[in-house]
Amino acid sequence: MIDLVIEARRKNLGNFEVGRVLPFHAHRMVGPFTFLDHMGPATFQPGFAKDADVRPHPHIGLSTLTYLFQGEITHRDSVGSLAVIKPNEVNWMTAGSGITHSERFEGLRAHGGRMDGMQAWIALPKEYEEIDPSFTHHEGPADLPYYEEGGLKARLIAGEAFGAKSNVPVYSPLFYVHWELEPGTTAALPAEYSERAAYVAEGRVEVDGRELTTAQMAVFAPGDTVVFKALERSTVMLMGGEPVGPRFIEWNFVSSSKDRIEQAKADWRAGRMKLPDLDHDEFIPLPEGPPPPPPPMS
Repeated sequence: MIDLVIEARRKNLGNFEVGRVLPFHAHRMVGPFTFLDHMGPATFQPGFAKDADVRPHPHIGLSTLTYLFQGEITHRDSVGSLAVIKPNEVNWMTAGSGITHSERFEGLRAHGGRMDGMQAWIALPKEYEEIDPSFTHHEGPADLPYYEEGGLKARLIAGEAFGAKSNVPVYSPLFYVHWELEPGTTAALPAEYSERAAYVAEGRVEVDGRELTTAQMAVFAPGDTVVFKALERSTVMLMGGEPVGPRFIEWNFVSSSKDRIEQAKADWRAGRMKLPDLDHDEFIPLPEGPPPPPPPMS
């Protein structure tokens, strides 16, 4: 039932660490999910340095999905959006033909507090890779269906699952679910999609006789219902969907075409991509001399 267990690799971003889950060398995508970071958990004191902020940078060919357990982030982008995301809310940004954005910790810098959340990149199907960029913010059960019974609390973040549908505007069949399980609770993930995985953000669960702990992702074989039992209070993120085909990924760019990524790099280097309307005084330069890109992900 479990094909592979992936351990999150800690990456230091200056004042802030993330756990990098995807891409992984032995399994680089789960459905259309090409990238998954666990941001934090970390505690910030008021007045911390601005180098923890993510300055304006570009994307193509994907949608980004930011979801928080704790903290807040201020988002600004080149289609004019300004949104402060808080716990149990979704920022959904579709890059398409190209977008730039920044993510800043202005609220935490003013007041201090905890940061804990997830960021995913979701590859767009080929026919949508060059659509116009857009941004939407989602909150509450009208947009993100919520279910609670016994020791299980569940929120559908994106896509369709468990007979419910999120209002996040996805472009291919997928699901992304936030579970909170009390000790001893059991819950099942049906065999609805061909590719599925579960990331334990906090706690311990048992699946198929195997224990999964904090910062581990299990990738599941298709065709079987997966039953989870919480061994302690646990936060589990379920995700997956149908494959969209191989993808190249380099820096912040995802595409089915290596040439398209080279064009995006050239555009960013030459200043041809518009910066966010409300955050245009600085940006992250293209890394110099990157290693050759890996083969396309699938």
